[in-house]
Amino acid sequence: MKIQNDTQIKQSSLKKRILTALILLPLALVAIFKLPLAYFALFTAAILAIGAWEWGPFIGFNNKRRRACLVGLLIVSMLALGWHGGLFTSGQLAIYTAIIEQLIWLSLFWWGLALILVVSYPKSAPLWRTNRWLKGLFGLVTLLPAWLAINLLRGYQYPQESLMGAWLLLYVMSLVWAADIGAYFAGKAFGKRKLMPNVSPGKTIEGMLGGMLASATLIFLVLQTPLFIGQNGLTIVFISLLVVVSSVLGDLLESMLKRQAGVKDSGTILPGHGGVLDRVDSLTAALPIFACLFFYAI
Repeated sequence: MKIQNDTQIKQSSLKKRILTALILLPLALVAIFKLPLAYFALFTAAILAIGAWEWGPFIGFNNKRRRACLVGLLIVSMLALGWHGGLFTSGQLAIYTAIIEQLIWLSLFWWGLALILVVSYPKSAPLWRTNRWLKGLFGLVTLLPAWLAINLLRGYQYPQESLMGAWLLLYVMSLVWAADIGAYFAGKAFGKRKLMPNVSPGKTIEGMLGGMLASATLIFLVLQTPLFIGQNGLTIVFISLLVVVSSVLGDLLESMLKRQAGVKDSGTILPGHGGVLDRVDSLTAALPIFACLFFYAI
């Protein structure tokens, strides 16, 4: 009876996930392809502000005032960078503004550090679990560069071709979605060896490989289109596969913080999915890493 109930619960959760995804996907596509850049920046800022609110319990902020302070700090930072980068004056975030470029490179450093923290968990936990300011900083260097990256990608070649950046952004997001879907089904069918049992017991090596295979298929298909015309195909393949691996790291980082905080989901705003962070955790790593390598390293 218990097994039957567990199966019914899992099926119900899967139905909620699919229904929520079917609602969110058209909204995301409309925002990416139809919103002017400044409005798109505000839209993505609102989403990541919710993510900052959900980050509060990871720090130990259980009252609304402290969580609101974290949200306010992120919003002020995003608005200041948007203004500095010309988003609200020229209508486009400048790719080669020094402070923006430095923050994107800083994000690359942060995710390298995050990899060390995740791989060495729980041994790494004493270094940060009691330092609220440090966990708050983790949140800012995770969410702020992600906001910058998503808007840099959306604004790519905007004056020449207004939708080129939309397709580029959709490509990066699709890489992550393909990896998630491939990992889910490969893990269900073949998953035996745990990837990081101390961080996320449900993830398997077979699942990750299945996700990479699904993403590799997408990469091959997209390379047949004009999206990367004039770019070195091997370089794009390398960057894309690195982004897929980094998306797993983004997921694992949130899993580590949730495990340490003793919470199952970051929130309840999305039925079947949990919170906003539970949906964008992979993207918070994938977006800035792709933007850094695509704009500044090739």
